[in-house]
Amino acid sequence: MNPDPLNPDPMNPDRIPGPAQLAGSAAHPTRLTADGSEIAALQAGDPADPPLLLVPGYTGSKEDFGPVLGLLAAAGLFVTAIDLPGQYESPGNGDLLGYTPDALAVVVLALAADLPGPVHLLGHSFGGLVARAAVIADPAPFASLVLMDSGPDALQGPRRALIEALEPVLEVGGMAGVYAASLAAAMTRPGFVAPPAALGEFLRRRFIASDPVMLRGMGAAVRAEPDRVAELATALTSARLPSLVIFGEDDDAWPTAAQTEMAHRLGAHVTEVSGAAHSPAVEKPHATVQALLSFWRQSGCEPERGPR
Repeated sequence: MNPDPLNPDPMNPDRIPGPAQLAGSAAHPTRLTADGSEIAALQAGDPADPPLLLVPGYTGSKEDFGPVLGLLAAAGLFVTAIDLPGQYESPGNGDLLGYTPDALAVVVLALAADLPGPVHLLGHSFGGLVARAAVIADPAPFASLVLMDSGPDALQGPRRALIEALEPVLEVGGMAGVYAASLAAAMTRPGFVAPPAALGEFLRRRFIASDPVMLRGMGAAVRAEPDRVAELATALTSARLPSLVIFGEDDDAWPTAAQTEMAHRLGAHVTEVSGAAHSPAVEKPHATVQALLSFWRQSGCEPERGPR
């Protein structure tokens, strides 16, 4: 097991993040509009380079890609990392049904339509469910698909149990109460490592700033997601899109065996990131970027220039 596990997800009681999420200095903040939604984003790189769109997971945000933004931009990509509606700095839509993968896929497709040229799409965790819904709906805007630590169907296990345990807390204590309860649960686990003060304050601020309707809506959606691997395989084949399933060796959201089996069903490349858990972009950014570049190289869609 990773002796110092890092993870950006305060809903995960076993892994407390490190400072890397605040390492987004290579990017600049911006505001985008997609399907009537205002979307907070970080962008890095030359807009003339091939575009890459990064979609975060449940309770996550664009900052979860901070450690890889500069590396990917240096490799020749124009990178856009977003907050989905209701996450951190993107306003919510006030509708529980607006947080299903299909509903959020509309936002992703609108963002892709505004980026120049075919878009490389990467979804992390719940963001992977959103990304695959977008490709199933319309694969035409995309150049490739990467599913990072994202499974074939509904979330099970300890993470699902934690979501269910915290639902009553949201009704009583709001977002601040849920964050305090999740952190308290984390502190009881063996190997707990408190985040540095600046990062801890960011994580708390981010969580409390997010929309409680989003928390309920995404929480329900991630527990109800059906197996759509066959649909995705059909879409990828019809559009001849290369795909990658990548995960940390110690991922505790979806079992790594299930993700590997999903990759086989998709005909996708598969990569396990050694020393990482549920968030390779934070935990092992250099290895993650090299794995992505290797995938794009093998698929014939590598960025034009290598890392500088």
